[in-house]
Amino acid sequence: MNNGEGHTIYFLGIGGIGMSALARYYHSQGYTVAGYDRTPSPLTRQLEHEGMAIHYEDDPNLLPALIDFVIYTPAVPKDLKEFEALRQRNVTIMKRSEALGKVSENHFTIAVAGTHGKTTTTAMLAHILNTCGKDTTAFIGGIANNFDSNLLLGQGQDSLLVVEADEFDRSFLHLRPAVSVINSIDADHLDIYGDKRYLVATFNEFANLTEKQLIVKEGLEIDNTHCIRFGFGEACAYRARIIRTEQAITEFTVSHNDSETAIRLPMPGRHNVLNATAAFAAAHEIGIEPNEIARALAAFRGVKRRFDIRTNNTNHCYIDDYAHHPEEIRACLQAVREAFPTRKLTLVFQPHLFSRTRDFMDDFAEVLALSDELILLDIYPARERPIEGITSQALLNKMSLIDKKLCKKEDLIGLIDSEKPELLVTMGAGDIDRFVEPLEKLIATW
Repeated sequence: MNNGEGHTIYFLGIGGIGMSALARYYHSQGYTVAGYDRTPSPLTRQLEHEGMAIHYEDDPNLLPALIDFVIYTPAVPKDLKEFEALRQRNVTIMKRSEALGKVSENHFTIAVAGTHGKTTTTAMLAHILNTCGKDTTAFIGGIANNFDSNLLLGQGQDSLLVVEADEFDRSFLHLRPAVSVINSIDADHLDIYGDKRYLVATFNEFANLTEKQLIVKEGLEIDNTHCIRFGFGEACAYRARIIRTEQAITEFTVSHNDSETAIRLPMPGRHNVLNATAAFAAAHEIGIEPNEIARALAAFRGVKRRFDIRTNNTNHCYIDDYAHHPEEIRACLQAVREAFPTRKLTLVFQPHLFSRTRDFMDDFAEVLALSDELILLDIYPARERPIEGITSQALLNKMSLIDKKLCKKEDLIGLIDSEKPELLVTMGAGDIDRFVEPLEKLIATW
């Protein structure tokens, strides 16, 4: 799979955050990379600028004449015309997770799993290792600000590999990590698992694939007796204790054995303290000194769309976040309150998937009411068809919050401009990210 000069890889759904990282990796190995995505985006435009050929029409006539193998994401509909045309060519077709598993076979792999927090933890760990001089390749499920990319490329074939291990479609079972981190297991992807019990069972399968150190947040239902626990509890091998949070800075300590390390993390939130503690534990277990880890974390610049402060001045603050599950929303809003306790919080939320909205309707109604004002967009369908009775209006009707309203996407910029909120948060995993730069530019004119 290395030294790909003269070979072509085709990506179905190349604009996805995980797919684009793989595309960049193979492109760096000398492969010719081409792909399809449904709509252009800043990320696909960047891939084109880097030399990859991308088109946005489902048209088999646009496929390259010669393709050595195809990588696809399960988010792509199976009835695509290009999918069928590629099957008829009898070319090798594999899921993104299978391809990532093959990349990891030749590396000492550290995998970061969890229904929430894995992107930030992966970026933190990659940044720590890179800062501390470890040759590291990392696949990150977001654009890490320290690298301005979702891919960190190591210098050699023997580089450490840090990967975000995705539970969707049981993808992470293709990995054989030396070290694993599991930082959350909340009910999600019930369209895949049906019941949280099967989700927990699959996380245990993943845990048992780990060859050396298994690092698990306290309280999670992982049966492996050899795991190293982290968290806030006294029984944790890596124990965090928050000292204080001021604006977007959190000071805390991590205790391990008989030593205690002071950390200054440039982001708020208990969930980010846990993410940092998980990254601390993984880095320390492979030999990085605590003071070096602390130095690296102090310089961590976060991930785009993870508590991403886009504007922060005397009159207005704008934060963008990827949160799309009730527990992620709760954690983000609590962090916002910690950082900006006196400001009125206006939340723009785009629900992601009809099935997720259905499965967690009551939870969404409760947690979204933690805002002072809610502007609710229509449900982003992604790979799904509508489900009768599952709408943003139905969700809005369940909420006790008084200051709430529906808004069409085409009306959002005008509504925000008319209200000029002092603390604005946009949130969701759909195409709400297309509004980030326009809103940032709009706020600059106020």
